[in-house]
Amino acid sequence: MSRVGKMPIALPQGVDVQITADQITVKGANGTLARAASSLVAIQKDGTTLKLAPANDSVAANAMSGTMRALLNNMVNGVSKGFEKKLTLVGVGFRAQAAGAKLNLQIGFSHPVVKDMPAGITVTCPTQTEIVIKGADRQVVGQVAAEVRAIRPPEPYKGKGIRYADERVVLKETKKK
Repeated sequence: MSRVGKMPIALPQGVDVQITADQITVKGANGTLARAASSLVAIQKDGTTLKLAPANDSVAANAMSGTMRALLNNMVNGVSKGFEKKLTLVGVGFRAQAAGAKLNLQIGFSHPVVKDMPAGITVTCPTQTEIVIKGADRQVVGQVAAEVRAIRPPEPYKGKGIRYADERVVLKETKKK
């Protein structure tokens, strides 16, 4: 059996889990998340813990038990604590500004770039060169951060562009004559 799938999920105070035949719903302080349940995984709620087990002895059920455990753990952490990604703008004149559910970027193009945020995602700019993306759904937070970074990824010669706060860009040496 999957090592990850064997570990129980602890439910913090204020998190409610509803398990039906076809869907799992997790409610907490940061919102509500739902995911389709897999028929290959049996889920049991024992008070303040969730336990997952493969429904049969197949390899697919074993793999899916670890996957579902990781996804459910991310849902529980998302509705209780939330997830965040930090991005940094590197470049002269590069600025970011959060306006409601929109992110305005001035990153060296002839026009400002406006990125709309999906529902459940909040964006803030503590400084003009920092962007913080927060939300309950880990996958959506990561996807939005990747989309913002893809607008102007770091280039390899000067390192200008949008990068994750913990990302290290390896610079290439310029061509010599």
